[in-house]
Amino acid sequence: MSGYRITEEERAYLLSYDLSRFDRPSVAADMAVFSIMEAQGEEEENYRKDPRKQLKLLLIRRGSFPYKDYWALPGGFCRPGERVEDTARRELQEETGVGEAYLEPFAVFSDPDRDPRGWILSHAFLALINGERYQVRGGSDAWEAGWFGISLVKKQVKKEVQEASAEIENIYELQLAKEGAVPVRLKAAIRECRHFRNYHETVDYEILEADGLAFDHARIILCACLELQRQAGDTGRIVFDLMPETFTLTGLQKAYETIQGKPLLTPNFRRKIAGYVTETEQMSDGAGHRPAKLYRRNLDAFYRE
Repeated sequence: MSGYRITEEERAYLLSYDLSRFDRPSVAADMAVFSIMEAQGEEEENYRKDPRKQLKLLLIRRGSFPYKDYWALPGGFCRPGERVEDTARRELQEETGVGEAYLEPFAVFSDPDRDPRGWILSHAFLALINGERYQVRGGSDAWEAGWFGISLVKKQVKKEVQEASAEIENIYELQLAKEGAVPVRLKAAIRECRHFRNYHETVDYEILEADGLAFDHARIILCACLELQRQAGDTGRIVFDLMPETFTLTGLQKAYETIQGKPLLTPNFRRKIAGYVTETEQMSDGAGHRPAKLYRRNLDAFYRE
């Protein structure tokens, strides 16, 4: 470490230190890669309407055991001397061909039995891209890669609130669908138990069903969706990494609505994001509808000190 000088006493201690006394897990990175893309399999009833957009998740079909032929998040093991962030970028490139993506770590998954190969910790990353720019492909130990539309439904089954504690239990029903010559349908059910003691919260998850999904990736996908929704509802800056270089304010609002799963009041939305956008001199092409002004992100708001 820069600026730190090891004393002779400390050097002697380190030479005699036996790290093998402690069991150590393997370390991996898994990426929840999201994009907002045009929904497939729908006929346009009115050419004047913008195509419907859908939040999609990138999955790979595993080409090796365990969970061979199951669908999973892109990911893999850290190499010696490699930072986990570099592992995430390398694995994303190797397994899908995606070379550039916004990456942000959001959770560590460490249940001892999460992987049948042994004790493996997964550092999970949100990865956001404009998916319509990429022709994703399988690679490495992935047979194929594909975009899945996401449906997430929350059902509250228990809520007990007392003076200094509370127990809230929800069931999330997750459905993932990939269109194409051979459609794929995946579904999962995850129980979320939120415990409050003295106003502090802990959260536990249990996978009740995971049809076609490998490992504990149903849980990771759920947590990734919830984190994306949370950030979109807070400052919302994360949503811009799902947008093209220039965009209309209507298109940006639809992206927020797609992630949060609810309509937004246009005047309130535009006040919220006013500082994050700057107007260009360009207009949309107006194919089938009136041209609209194009905007880009305001770099002063994103790269401030």
